[in-house]
Amino acid sequence: MKILVCITSVPDTTAKISFTQDNTQFNKTGVQFIIGPYDDYALARAVELKEQHGGSLTVLNVGTSDSDPQIRKALAIGADDAIRIDTEPTDSYFVAAQIAEIAQKNSYDLILMGRESIDFNSGVVHGLVGEMLGIPSYSPVMKLEITDGKAEFAREIDGGKEFLEADLPLVLGCQEPIAEWKIPNMRGIMTARSKPLNVVPATPMDDLTVLKKYTLPAPKGECKMIAAEDAEQLIALLRTEAKVL
Repeated sequence: MKILVCITSVPDTTAKISFTQDNTQFNKTGVQFIIGPYDDYALARAVELKEQHGGSLTVLNVGTSDSDPQIRKALAIGADDAIRIDTEPTDSYFVAAQIAEIAQKNSYDLILMGRESIDFNSGVVHGLVGEMLGIPSYSPVMKLEITDGKAEFAREIDGGKEFLEADLPLVLGCQEPIAEWKIPNMRGIMTARSKPLNVVPATPMDDLTVLKKYTLPAPKGECKMIAAEDAEQLIALLRTEAKVL
């Protein structure tokens, strides 16, 4: 079985975010980058499936050389090789088109990725990739088993879970608790250095979106503490200041 796991390189959730050039460029100075948390779940499950069924596991990233440390970590966790499409990821459609181009050439049985990245949170790349390849896509997948060339999986829906079965190939967007995150061990870290990381050029295409400016959320307001017995003051503040009553 050939598995492709698409990973993103995103700022750590504790990083302080700022912008430069009149708020048109993300400031990477001093920011720690990580594999997208949802991608980490997809990668962990892919490693388990490879161990169960054999085959190969490739990780794919659309990004510049800044992403190489995260790619090497994925190799240390258990991927066999990696592909980096050497370009800035501009929007969801662009990223999906780059992934689909690689997937079309290599005929993967299973394409896994996170349900969404945690920087832009669009949550549409898996669906776009499935449409471009002409194969089914599902998200968010919480459980996945492969039996006799079929995928049995559960995904979250409004008010509950949906249990499905589908033939391979598939594109799946993953989330917890599909697997537990894996931490690279020393052997994995050492072997990752010799695993192939193939850098390929991006497929040329027109820009469909143009970034004009970033804006930060408004700062949090001052927190007022009201005594538990002073309900009248609380109600008055909700009416006059918060204006929610």
